[in-house]
Amino acid sequence: MFTIDDLADRLSGYLPQDEIQQVKRAFYYAEQAHDGQRRRSGEPYVTHPLAVANILANMHMDHQSLMAAMLHDVIEDTGVDKEALGEQFGKPVAELVDGVSKLTQITFEDKAVAQAENFQKMVLAMSRDIRVIIVKLADRLHNMRTLGALRPEKKRRIARETLEIYARVASRLGINTIRVELEDLSFQALHPMRSERIKRAVASARGQRRASIRQIQNSLQKSLDDEGLKGSVIGRQKHLLSIYRKMRDQQKSFAEIMDVFGFRIITQDVDTCYRILGVVHNLYKPVPGRFKDYIAIPKANGYQSLHTTLFGTGGMPIEVQIRTREMEAMANNGIAAHWLYKAGQTEHPIAEGSHARARAWVKGLLEMQRHAGDSLEFIEHVKNDLFPDDIYVFTPKGDIMELPQGATVIDFAYSVHTDIGNSCIACRIDRHLAPLSTRLESGQTLEIITAPGARPNLAWLNVVVTAKARSAIRHALKHQQHTEAVQLGRRLLNKALATFETSLEELPSGPLASLLAENDLANEDALLTSIGLGTRVAHVVARRLVDFQHGEHAPLADVEGQPQGPIMISGAEGMVIKFARCCHPLPGDPVIGHLSAGKGIVVHRTECRNLAELRSDPDKLFALNWSDQTDEDFPVPLRIEVESRRGLVAELASLITDADANIERIDIEERDARLSIVSLTLAVRNRVHLARIIKRLRNLSHVGKITRLSN
Repeated sequence: MFTIDDLADRLSGYLPQDEIQQVKRAFYYAEQAHDGQRRRSGEPYVTHPLAVANILANMHMDHQSLMAAMLHDVIEDTGVDKEALGEQFGKPVAELVDGVSKLTQITFEDKAVAQAENFQKMVLAMSRDIRVIIVKLADRLHNMRTLGALRPEKKRRIARETLEIYARVASRLGINTIRVELEDLSFQALHPMRSERIKRAVASARGQRRASIRQIQNSLQKSLDDEGLKGSVIGRQKHLLSIYRKMRDQQKSFAEIMDVFGFRIITQDVDTCYRILGVVHNLYKPVPGRFKDYIAIPKANGYQSLHTTLFGTGGMPIEVQIRTREMEAMANNGIAAHWLYKAGQTEHPIAEGSHARARAWVKGLLEMQRHAGDSLEFIEHVKNDLFPDDIYVFTPKGDIMELPQGATVIDFAYSVHTDIGNSCIACRIDRHLAPLSTRLESGQTLEIITAPGARPNLAWLNVVVTAKARSAIRHALKHQQHTEAVQLGRRLLNKALATFETSLEELPSGPLASLLAENDLANEDALLTSIGLGTRVAHVVARRLVDFQHGEHAPLADVEGQPQGPIMISGAEGMVIKFARCCHPLPGDPVIGHLSAGKGIVVHRTECRNLAELRSDPDKLFALNWSDQTDEDFPVPLRIEVESRRGLVAELASLITDADANIERIDIEERDARLSIVSLTLAVRNRVHLARIIKRLRNLSHVGKITRLSN
């Protein structure tokens, strides 16, 4: 059985003696705190924290992380609190233990909201000290190694959670050794029979291919030695879940996947990596399009390596990865390599870069968390953000920006800065104008064009793929709706107060404060927003304000009905004034407004049949008039009966375009061999504009009845 003395021997390889003593002291403290407690397997509980510390020792983590690993269950499972740990082992260790303890509450058998809330705790803990998540990953790895004592359904639940969150986070932080083992152990728990069959098949295939592997390995090593290049060639094994996913997703047989030979060449410096690449390309012909340079452009988690695929003897594909020893340590330990180099009292640019990237990622998560409407929306963003394939594009200054596959210009704009995303209107890709919805490709140079008054569009949510862009757009739209609701609420309330010969600005502060307190509202904006979004009726609020102004029991002003004078609308009010799709009102039509809860004012034509139901609540109906300044285009559906003939659509489209209107939608239905029905949706400025178009259409000899559709 592994003991604390065995761990101390291992730590002596990279930690000073006084720090090893602190780790041992933490172990004895945990041993005493957990005295009498046992794991489900029957072992003393303290074997678990010792095993977690051993996993961290493999990554050369610092002594505080190891102490936190020893103590990580003390707060939760014993009577010891955070303050007591702080007195014994110092504040940093106590903070780490507290952070890890909070993460142990994550359970996936609860509802989705609970999962999401707990993941938010993880992000907050990581933001304070990123070592928290490394300790938690080691804790989860040992739990996965010892799943045997649990019930099958609990095993599957924990395995699913591990794949969905922990393995992905390990990958995002570049800790490949932990990621691979977590994935394989999860696969084994979720699909034990499939896992066992693939494991046996891999062992069998490896035995049959041993001679071929040795031959390729020897030829690669000989080529390096002949050129005087220092480098060791080792075989690379695929892990079980990777094989299973390729078989499932690419519809390949096991034999096809195992036909690829994988090798890794580890050398001393970057210059030698590129020289070795030339040697292997000289030995075996490279497969076109299969070379990737992750040294010049590292992955988001700091991974660096050269990847190439070669045609081996008999056309057998050979995959080769070439990297330095530091890059190998980074590939295996990721952000943990930062502490590996700190332990040796040296700074290393690769490890420092990985740590900076991880901090930036966590900072991005915190920003998303602030913008997300709720925890479910946040975790949806995060899951989308965890590891798509990446593309690399350039800013006009030559800076490299990393984006997921399928990213658009809008994603790029938000990745540069949220304000640039919110105000972007167009883009130049390689100096050519391109729409914002354009999907990006690696190597492109992008220049974003912005405008001061520009705002995000709801339709952008259908094209963006990055979590940052999606959360920022939703946040901006909510803010935009809030601002517009406040403005509309102010207009509606002032209109109502005009009936009582006053206004919001003329009222003393007392009545407003009394009304806010009565309705448990935080401030004036909250009241105006509720009026603008239709959850409160402006006339009722106005009467109550006047009531408070004249004293609680004073008689109400002798005024009945709605405020006099219509509200002016232009069609450019934004998200809190909407136009009914049942009757498609146009400037010039007689209109009336209906206050709809959560939406604001919905504008209908006065002849709309749907108003019959709405008239039962007259407090929510408003007289409206069109402003003289309406620059927007409005959709209007038409039904046209025409004689069937060749070139009909082209003729109609030409006439409508000449009349300065746009066709948003067109459908043609044949009634019989002679007659057809054309259904059009046009974008027009106003009723006069529509009348001019209809007049032109009626001048066509083959056009019969034209009907403007409503309801």
